[in-house]
Amino acid sequence: MKKAILTITLMLLTALSIPVPYARAVRVKDIVTLEGARSNQLVGYGLVIGLSGTGDKSGTEFTLQSLVNMLQRMGVNVDKDKVNVKNVAAVIVTAQLSPFDRVGTKLDVLISSIGDAKSLAGGTLLMTPLKGANGKVYAVAQGPLSIGGFNVATGGGSVQKNHTTVARIPEGAMIERNIGSNTFNRDYFVLNLKNPDITTATRLSKAINIKFGRVISKPQNMTSIKIDIPKDYERKKVTLLSLIEEIDVVPDMVARIIMDERTGTVVIGENVRVSTVAISHGNLSITISTREIVSQPQPLSEGVTVVTEQVQVAAVEESGKLITVPESVTIRDLVRSLNAIGVSPRDMIAVFQAMKAAGAIQAELVIM
Repeated sequence: MKKAILTITLMLLTALSIPVPYARAVRVKDIVTLEGARSNQLVGYGLVIGLSGTGDKSGTEFTLQSLVNMLQRMGVNVDKDKVNVKNVAAVIVTAQLSPFDRVGTKLDVLISSIGDAKSLAGGTLLMTPLKGANGKVYAVAQGPLSIGGFNVATGGGSVQKNHTTVARIPEGAMIERNIGSNTFNRDYFVLNLKNPDITTATRLSKAINIKFGRVISKPQNMTSIKIDIPKDYERKKVTLLSLIEEIDVVPDMVARIIMDERTGTVVIGENVRVSTVAISHGNLSITISTREIVSQPQPLSEGVTVVTEQVQVAAVEESGKLITVPESVTIRDLVRSLNAIGVSPRDMIAVFQAMKAAGAIQAELVIM
C-alpha cells in the first residue's frame, strides 16, 4: 500500500514538473507573407443594363453620357436630351489580381452602384476593362450579376433583403495581361511577418535553420526574414517554400489590452501582468425628477392660474468594495479579481486606465 502511494506521488510530482507551453505553435504560412507575392487591385467603370426600372434616374448626367457614348461606338447616334431610361446603372467594378495568375484565368469581381439606382437585381454588366494603378488594362469583366437579395416596394411600403446596390460576378473577369513577379527568379526569399515582432522573427529564423540543419536564414529586422536558397533547392524553390510553410513556430505577443468604449468590448492579451494594487469600485446614481404644481384662484377672485415646478433630487451610492489584487502571473488571476468586485466590461475600461496611470499594469492600452 505504501509502495502504491509512493508511486502515485512520484507520478504526480513528475507531471507537475513538466513545463507547460505558454502558447501554442502555429504554422509559418499563417503568420507570414512572401515578399513580391502580394495581390494587386484592379478597378473599372461600367454600365449595368436590364434592370426593371430600378436603375439610375434620367437626371443622372454621367450615366446618360456613358450610355450615349457606348451607343455611338456601336454606330447608333442618339440625342442625349431625348434619352429617358431607368433600366441602366453606372457602377464601379473591382477585383484582386495575384502576381501568379496567368492570361485566361478568371477572377471574381465586385460591382457597386455609384448613382441613385435602387437595385441591381437582374442586371447584366457590359464589357468593362479593369485597370491597375499604372493605368494598364489587366482584365475585362462582363456577365450577369448576383446580389443574393431583393428589394420590393409598392403602395408606400417596401421589403428589402441584403444590400441590393452591390453585387458579385463569380469568375466574371478574364485576365488579359500578366503582372509578372521576380520572386522565383532570385537566389533568396524574404518572408514578412503579418504582426512584426523581433522575438518572433528570431524564433522563425532559428526554426528554419534547425529544419534544414544549416544556417540559411537570418532576421533582417522585426518584420523580414531573409532565406538564402541552398544549391540543392535551386531547381526546387516551390518545394523549399512548401517545407518552410509547414514549420511550427511559437509567435511572441506584446502585452496589450484592447478596449472599445462604444461597445464595451475588452480583449486582454495573454502576456499582461499586474503588480500588487488595491482597487475600489462603486457606482453613484443621481435621479432628478420634476413635478408641476398648478394653483387655481378662488371663484370670482379674478386671480391668475399659477404653475410652479417642484424638483426632487435623489442620490444613491452603491457600497464600494476595496480588494487587494496580488501580483498576477496569469490573465486568469486578473479577470477573477475584477469579477469579484462586480466590474462590468464598460467599467473595466475605467479600471484599466486607472491601473495604468498608477503604474500597476504592465501592458499597452489601445482604445478603439
